[in-house]
Amino acid sequence: MELTHEEVGAEYVSANVWGAKRTQFIAIDDNGEMFRKRHYDDRLGWHESTISRRAVREDLITRFTRTSSLTTDRSHDVPVDNPDTFSVKPARKLRMH
Repeated sequence: MELTHEEVGAEYVSANVWGAKRTQFIAIDDNGEMFRKRHYDDRLGWHESTISRRAVREDLITRFTRTSSLTTDRSHDVPVDNPDTFSVKPARKLRMH
């Protein structure tokens, strides 16, 4: 079996009463020091920015260390039952969204 190197990215998806929020991190340089952060909100569409590896790390640590998912926010009449998800995917698949 041959294993080949393929560029990967990370995707964090959360849902709320307004719809899905999708955040993607894809390296844009050969050293993995700069990333494209792609954020999708059902109400606002896609927004992209360039951030450092350190900013990606801090963003993900913040998300992973929350005591509960933002989807459990009961400040609205209709609670969201879908849990947040995190996955690593081939970068080419993330770019297709």
